[in-house]
Amino acid sequence: MFSVTVTPRFGDTDALGHINNTALPGWFELARNPLFAMFPPERDFTDGTFSLIMAHTDFDFLGELVFGAEVEIRSWVSRIGTKSFTILHEAWQKGELRCRGHAVIVHYNFKTRETLPLPEDKKAALARHLRRED
Repeated sequence: MFSVTVTPRFGDTDALGHINNTALPGWFELARNPLFAMFPPERDFTDGTFSLIMAHTDFDFLGELVFGAEVEIRSWVSRIGTKSFTILHEAWQKGELRCRGHAVIVHYNFKTRETLPLPEDKKAALARHLRRED
């Protein structure tokens, strides 16, 4: 599991004082950084060697997130396929699960615009963070 703590900004709130649903995609993206670090580009992000692309994301809001309390984003790998993997994210506030979401990440060659098989060493690294969903 990876964990990132986010302190909501005032600008993350809506007129009712709740965290706006537009904040969660950014927080979940931030929480993916440790997993993305397993796939470093050869030189930098501009040379076309970064090899991941997001194919799908979803969110289920299970309770209110509010301003004034930190939010813990917990992340696991929930599925490892041939060319892609799925990340499960959870947003916890005040000890309660408030939002759950997924991101499907595809191993991809931006130069040829083709999907690539996940290398076995990357699958093994991802498997260390595997948590299958019920």
